[in-house]
Amino acid sequence: MESTNSHIQDSYYSIPFTTRGLYKNKGSRFLSWAYPVETEESVKAILNDLRKEYHDARHHCYAYRLGWQGEQYRANDDGEPSSSAGRPILGQIDSRGLSDVLVVVVRYFGGIKLGIPGLIKAYKTAAAEALDEAGKVEKIAGKWFRIGFDYPAMNPVMTVLKDLALEQRNQQFEVQCSLEARIRLSEERKFRDSLALIDIDVLEEL
Repeated sequence: MESTNSHIQDSYYSIPFTTRGLYKNKGSRFLSWAYPVETEESVKAILNDLRKEYHDARHHCYAYRLGWQGEQYRANDDGEPSSSAGRPILGQIDSRGLSDVLVVVVRYFGGIKLGIPGLIKAYKTAAAEALDEAGKVEKIAGKWFRIGFDYPAMNPVMTVLKDLALEQRNQQFEVQCSLEARIRLSEERKFRDSLALIDIDVLEEL
């Protein structure tokens, strides 16, 4: 489906803030966190911080899903039996229809093995505890564009941006002007057409 389609489904759900959860079973403690994230770099930074802070824990298991279509994802068992930790965590993200979310569950071993069914239940429950605290927030998928124009065209350009209620950044108003604007995916065709009507064609997707 092309991004210029005005009927594109560009809204999705994530979580609004970081939350925590806790699950205990047979002496083992499963500490959980749910984070709103947008990039794999953010995921790595959070995991590194948790591993440093909870360095004495037996496992640091996690799952994430990123992107407005949820196309980027990963589930990691961190030494637990295959698919007994990461997959149950990812399942909780998916069952709520979320993306741009990372859930980490840190396990402190209590000395009694839980078995694979017990582990699946533990990681699933710990992930659910954190996610249930967060709730949902709607997000709108979009792209950033850099627009270049001559100073006399500033008023028409700003009118287009105001009419479409576009988020802006990095404005430079000199003889040669430029700014960056975030365009909702379903509004891209309208945005391009509006700029073409005022003879603005210096447009770079970021």
